[in-house]
Amino acid sequence: MPTGTPPLTVFIIDDDASVRSSLSRLMRSVGFEARTYASRADFLKDSRPAGKGVVLLDITMPGMSGSDMHARLGGPEWGLPVIVVSATENSETRRTAQALGASFFLRKPADDQALLDAIQWVTSGTPHVG
Repeated sequence: MPTGTPPLTVFIIDDDASVRSSLSRLMRSVGFEARTYASRADFLKDSRPAGKGVVLLDITMPGMSGSDMHARLGGPEWGLPVIVVSATENSETRRTAQALGASFFLRKPADDQALLDAIQWVTSGTPHVG
């Protein structure tokens, strides 16, 4: 990473504290900044730092709907790619992820390398098919 370039910020939104902690450690271990949130609403209250970022979102949490979240994330103040992670993998969950505009859908527990690869792809602008 060039000097003076802010690190990639990974916004981890999951209602499971152990998942937030584990993902945060993984992100920091590769030089990313990690910010964790127990709810979508908590995430949206926060201010986004300058630089590149990506959202890791547990899609099956209570509270704000996926479409409400997409409307907020797609706005000019955020404009971040979204990687959905979920323990539930069915057609309804995948449709919700698509409606959210997610770049990737990974089933929990996601393989660390697959997650890091997904982050690399969505932040580098490399298109992903599949």
